[in-house]
Amino acid sequence: MDRAADRLDRALGALMGVAIGDALGMPAQTFPRDRITAIYGRITDFVAPCPDHPVSHGLGAGMVTDDTEQTLLLADLLIRDGGTLDHRAWANALIGWERDVRARGLRDLLGPSSKRALESLLSGVPATETGRQGTTNGAAMRIAPVAIATPADDVAALCASVARACLVTHNTREAIAAAAAVAMVISQGIDGADFETGLPGALAAARLGATHGAAVGEGDMAGRIEQALHLARTGNEASLAGTIGTSVASRDSVACAFGVVRLAGADPWQTAVIAANIGDDTDTIGAIACAMAGACAGLAGFPAEKRKQVMETNHLDLAPVARGLLDLRDGRGKGGAG
Repeated sequence: MDRAADRLDRALGALMGVAIGDALGMPAQTFPRDRITAIYGRITDFVAPCPDHPVSHGLGAGMVTDDTEQTLLLADLLIRDGGTLDHRAWANALIGWERDVRARGLRDLLGPSSKRALESLLSGVPATETGRQGTTNGAAMRIAPVAIATPADDVAALCASVARACLVTHNTREAIAAAAAVAMVISQGIDGADFETGLPGALAAARLGATHGAAVGEGDMAGRIEQALHLARTGNEASLAGTIGTSVASRDSVACAFGVVRLAGADPWQTAVIAANIGDDTDTIGAIACAMAGACAGLAGFPAEKRKQVMETNHLDLAPVARGLLDLRDGRGKGGAG
């Protein structure tokens, strides 16, 4: 496989990872580990959520949630606008997305940080102020398009791109540092790095990312990720979940996602399986972890039949998205040199 084909395969692996991790974790989201086991046994394939699930009610086996839909929404805006991100357009896109979700009779709506920030923006609060309390994982869950579109060789530039994407909803050191670490793994993966090789860069991005945004939330996201990685080397799923946590807070779920990838030996499908059973925010942990694993392994890391099921069930066409984001990476997007 030549370099261009390999980069496309890895970009597709990242986007497919978001979708597969999201869909496999969807039935278990919000449930503690013991309840997941009681209801589903061990999740090893796409299954429908239990009847009257508090969030996933109305979805079927293999269907994606807000994680994938918002990721692709951000990707479309980036491609359309040549890599820039108009904050009001992004806010309106997210609000329109939630309106559509409600119209479909679904319950997986905007997260607390995004909802609060968007309401503030539309009421007249400047975009530089609206996200200054957002510490949840919404920024990291949808950061893959920024990572694919941004080279990894300049950590400052990558962190600045991440911070711009976080500004409206998650403009805090915790959220930006977490999203920057995830983005650095994915971006390095696009250029051929494996997960373990990409970790020093990810930790550097987390440290630099923490200098952006409001000084709110976790001040040492890099330390949290290192702790999760250590637990993954010395412990198991239960110790990782119990010590790090699996809540919507970036300090918990994003750090946990790094540990999940290491627990799986960076195998993308096994990453999805572990994430689906880890507890609480399983779909988002899965989306984040599998985006990293998929970028570092490419599409072949996910079984062909699972890719086919998710693509067909959700009517996804990821190749044009991946190509458009890689054009931005190479300066060939709207207004670029090419």
